[in-house]
Amino acid sequence: MKLSDCHNFQDFRKLAKKRLPGPIFNYIDGAADDEVTYRRNTEAYESCDLVPNVLAGVENVDMSVEVMGQKLDMPIYCAPTALQRLFHHDGERAVARAATKYGTMFGVSSLATVTVEEIAQIANTPKMFQFYFHKDRGLNDALLERAREANFEVMALTVDTITGGNRERDLRTGFTSPPKLTLGSLMSFAMHPMWAWNFYTKPKFDMPHLSGYVSEGTNVAVSVGNYFSTMLDQSMNWKDAEELCAKWNGQFALKGIMSVEDAKRAVDIGCTGIMVSNHGGRQLDGSRSPFDQLAESVDAVGDKIDVICEGGIQRGTHVLKALSVGAKACSGGRLYLYALAAAGQPGVERALGNLRTEIERDMKLMGITNLDQLSRENLRFRETA
Repeated sequence: MKLSDCHNFQDFRKLAKKRLPGPIFNYIDGAADDEVTYRRNTEAYESCDLVPNVLAGVENVDMSVEVMGQKLDMPIYCAPTALQRLFHHDGERAVARAATKYGTMFGVSSLATVTVEEIAQIANTPKMFQFYFHKDRGLNDALLERAREANFEVMALTVDTITGGNRERDLRTGFTSPPKLTLGSLMSFAMHPMWAWNFYTKPKFDMPHLSGYVSEGTNVAVSVGNYFSTMLDQSMNWKDAEELCAKWNGQFALKGIMSVEDAKRAVDIGCTGIMVSNHGGRQLDGSRSPFDQLAESVDAVGDKIDVICEGGIQRGTHVLKALSVGAKACSGGRLYLYALAAAGQPGVERALGNLRTEIERDMKLMGITNLDQLSRENLRFRETA
């Protein structure tokens, strides 16, 4: 299988599985507990049908959106994800260049493997910095100032990782950051010599935003679940979020909002956006899918702040369904991480290009020329037992 054979999400997943050692692939692919929520995140879109119109004159369509003050050429962006250097030696550089090519936003994690300063040089597309609230307040201040000085337009505080999810695949494979060889993993690494060659011969794995503050995850191998549980501040509360929002004094979102009550509080503390998200099913298994919860959130606060649907998106039709409910845009991580692992920058470009082509085709088949023509009137929800 090669990149030219990748026509959809599942194709990229298959190629990524072929290219990556087992522990690394399962880190991307896995989720919490029984992975029920992970599966439901995509299945939720299948319980809803589109009702198209015809004879609408759809030769030219405009799929651009404005979200949190940023003009995007397509209604889906690359959500921030950690540790991208593990998946391909170009890491975040590859994603930044691909997002720039397609005129969409790129989210950079606090746990990124490339600095915000370098990303700012690479990408002239809108950029989001994803903030993890650490116990070390000096580190928190440094993260905010680096993102500000690098001219990132949006700050997103992740609020659903107050402790690590039970990612049992990582426990079974012994996945850590950085990777460590064990008797169990040695064979898998040996069977992927190209990945090993690139990992050990390219510039050393690092999480540069944490340098000088944290050794865990860079010099000391640790699981991501343990990192969240030990390094992040479990006392973080609404007052902390409000103070961070005021310090940033710009476009500010909470990432990981699910309840209507929390959506309303996000408005109260000055947020300009929320990501309805369950962290890709990697935290609380048994929680609702973002698409299932989207309508409640939009109805509660959609006239006051931008609501983004994040999670489970694999097709252009999924994007159109979320926008029909009232989301301003969609975002996702696995939708480009598999592609990154499969083929680096060309892979991410192909994944984004496939989605753009699908969205354009699906808009024409829906009989619309602009995304604001979508509404709940063109949706029907099927009865579920």
